[in-house]
Amino acid sequence: MRIAVCAPARSISEAGAARVTAFTALYYPQVEIVFDPQSFMLAGHFAGPDAIRAETFVKYANDPAFDALWFGRGGYGSNRILASAMPQLGPAARTKSYMGFSDMGFLLGALYARRIGRPIHGPMATNVSEASGGVAVGRALGWLVDHDRRMLDPALDGRPAAAFNLAILTAMLGTPWVPDLTDHVLMIEEVSESYYRIDRMLFQMANAIQLRGIAGVRLGAVTDVPEGDGPDSFGETLEQMMERWCRDMGVPYLGRCSIGHAALNMVVPFGVA
Repeated sequence: MRIAVCAPARSISEAGAARVTAFTALYYPQVEIVFDPQSFMLAGHFAGPDAIRAETFVKYANDPAFDALWFGRGGYGSNRILASAMPQLGPAARTKSYMGFSDMGFLLGALYARRIGRPIHGPMATNVSEASGGVAVGRALGWLVDHDRRMLDPALDGRPAAAFNLAILTAMLGTPWVPDLTDHVLMIEEVSESYYRIDRMLFQMANAIQLRGIAGVRLGAVTDVPEGDGPDSFGETLEQMMERWCRDMGVPYLGRCSIGHAALNMVVPFGVA
């Protein structure tokens, strides 16, 4: 199996890539992992100019020699390549898996909207460190290589699902990149946002015409909330917010799930696992 890594948003470090390469060689010797040099480029905030990031993504998506495209890092920037990259995807792009989360939700959603390949919300190729012991990377490879169902979010119940960072999802609403999620369980997570901002994004989610017809909503991890901007100052817990907005949306709040910017970021294939 051959897996390509590129960075459609922010860059990764060569040290991080070396750790992932070593981990893969040790635990998945049958896998060849290729980090494109673009992954290490720096152009201000981004891993190279928009045109180069788009070109690299398209190159590997259209290359039949690779079975999967594993995104290196999130941050911000993948939305800026959608208009140029998506029309260039050919037949080979429809046969491979694409894995990432956070900002990569722009690409995963756009791919799923066009039924291109197998978009998967899951750990990215730099999610390995001494602290994590490689658990997240092992989880990602466990699904990409072996389709080991132990890597899946235990909240998946056989219904089609899709997972997004809430800020990315709300940024996509009103654009042509949002997939049809009718009858899907929508799983959301968030990081580094105040409760009032989360509540504001939930308002947008609950009132979005493009999300009518979903089967329900689950909430994943909400991490790194700015100090002083949590439930005590806001006056509501996350559960209360979810119950209220789901009631307004006319769909059930189905409880928690195990996705997000946390060690326990499980795998969620778009559609039916």
